[in-house]
Amino acid sequence: MLKIQKYVRAESLEEAYQELIKNRNNQIIGGMLWLKMEDRVIPSAIDLSKCQLDSIEENENEFKIGAMCTFYQLETHEALNQMCQGMIAKSVRDIVGVQFKNMATIGGSIYSRFGFSDILTALLCLDCDVVCYKKGQIALKEYIHEPYEKDILTHVIIHKRKMKAAFECVRRSSTDFSVLNAAGALIDHQLRICVGARPHKAEMIEIEEQCDLQDILKQVHEAMPCESNMRASKEYREHLRDVLVEKVVNELKGEKA
Repeated sequence: MLKIQKYVRAESLEEAYQELIKNRNNQIIGGMLWLKMEDRVIPSAIDLSKCQLDSIEENENEFKIGAMCTFYQLETHEALNQMCQGMIAKSVRDIVGVQFKNMATIGGSIYSRFGFSDILTALLCLDCDVVCYKKGQIALKEYIHEPYEKDILTHVIIHKRKMKAAFECVRRSSTDFSVLNAAGALIDHQLRICVGARPHKAEMIEIEEQCDLQDILKQVHEAMPCESNMRASKEYREHLRDVLVEKVVNELKGEKA
């Protein structure tokens, strides 16, 4: 059972950060959809809802997404999804339902770097940075390998690029976690292929556009091994990985499956 000893609705990021570092067990809370299932005691649960992090700002170079933005905001943002051919919307479309997506926050998912995260897989193949209150701005592909630190993820920044993008996943039922997911983007004649829910967190590799499918699959095999867990066996995930990566590559290159 989750027990919260103190609830703090911070008026500013500085107030939130100072409360966070008072105790190593203090916790930033987002939608609390996963946190509430944990069996632990949180001395201070820190709410960022008054810190103005719940909007998507657009300029000529980027989309700046506040950490408290919900999955539903991502799914329904027309300009963002137009840039990536609806790939981001597709990555969150089947996550439980509208009520859930109106609570799940992008900051919680990206900071936690969940292995099952569909949105992390989708964002990782884009030109994407994260911004933390103390650490500053860092590329997402670097951030996912960073150790967890006492910091506050404030924004996700997606740089505008001319691209083709695609997302695929397999679920055992329509609202379940993905057994495996895959995403890709074709940017500046370079393929970015990302596979997640292996069951490890997503990884991304960059491949020259002219590489043929067999060479791409070989590189994916080496960089993104699969393992077994209660949802699927290693062998099944390896099969899905090849099938989904092939679908993504064919979609990016405009070829028939």
